[in-house]
Amino acid sequence: MDKNTTSRDGTSLAYEVSGQGPTVILVSGAMSTGGTVAPLAQRLADRCTAVVYDRRGRGASGDTPPYEVAREVEDLAALIDAVGGDAALFGVSSGGALVLEAAASGLPVRRVAVYEVPFADFLTGGAEREATYKEQLDKALAEGRRGDAAELFLRMTGLAEEMIRGARRSPMWAGMEAVAPSLAYDDAVMGDGLLPRERLAGISVPVLSFAGGASPEFLREASRAIADVVPRGTYRVLEGQTHMVDPDVVGPLLADFVTG
Repeated sequence: MDKNTTSRDGTSLAYEVSGQGPTVILVSGAMSTGGTVAPLAQRLADRCTAVVYDRRGRGASGDTPPYEVAREVEDLAALIDAVGGDAALFGVSSGGALVLEAAASGLPVRRVAVYEVPFADFLTGGAEREATYKEQLDKALAEGRRGDAAELFLRMTGLAEEMIRGARRSPMWAGMEAVAPSLAYDDAVMGDGLLPRERLAGISVPVLSFAGGASPEFLREASRAIADVVPRGTYRVLEGQTHMVDPDVVGPLLADFVTG
């Protein structure tokens, strides 16, 4: 990240800008930094000004406790101001919940696109699973067990135990433990895990909600519901895609939406 701006509470935010055209800020999900969406920014750069940043508590950005979701909305407000005062937003997974909240909060956002926001009311037993996860996550982080917190998240996403054990032995594990405290932030962004219908109904800008055709059915149902609840929503399925969407697939469609 080669640029910095300061949020309302004094938190330093690291970001970088590439390309030219209408501005879109890319917001990553849980267990990730701005580097996670950097390949998508490269794919957009020929048609859009793409902005990636490290959310607070991750990568090169700072952090200021105590955490509140409103502080992350203020982070996006600071970024929008830093890059010209007007932008579209694209959020992946729980990052999508954050950009929806930012739009509902009245930030100067032209358009919003989200990919597979995992609202739990479309998953059998989802609300109960979310409550159990939150309790165990809070306990692990309070006791400083970052690795266990990362495991809880991976297990929550459905990753097989053998793959979780492999992840613990991999070179990437240190980075996962480093951002593990921010799992509590994403959990807060998701609220009680249920689709905030009344909140979303107040979003006046166009919203494009993507889902992968090879993803679990509940993610497609949640994505469709977002498009149904917002006044100006559109739902698109990307055939063959999973929760780890290919930038070469979503990039052209996102560019069409941002420049439209």
